[in-house]
Amino acid sequence: MPEAAAQFNIHDAKTNLSRIIDRVEHGEEIIISRAGKPVAKVIPLNRRVDRAGRGSLAGQLTMADDWDSPDVNEAIARDFGLA
Repeated sequence: MPEAAAQFNIHDAKTNLSRIIDRVEHGEEIIISRAGKPVAKVIPLNRRVDRAGRGSLAGQLTMADDWDSPDVNEAIARDFGLA
């Protein structure tokens, strides 16, 4: 059976934010309560993709000569319901 999430009231959460974040970084979920009622859950942020820095694809992409033509721009606008 899964262990219940730790619970902090708002005052304790503010006082212990660094500790809470450390626990969350290690996989725990933390519930924040106001007047005994749960109002928020702090959960680990699992990044789906590790992204490289800006410009990391430089020199690896080729673009068609007409990439910015009025026809292409109109087709893209239509795809997004903007035309």
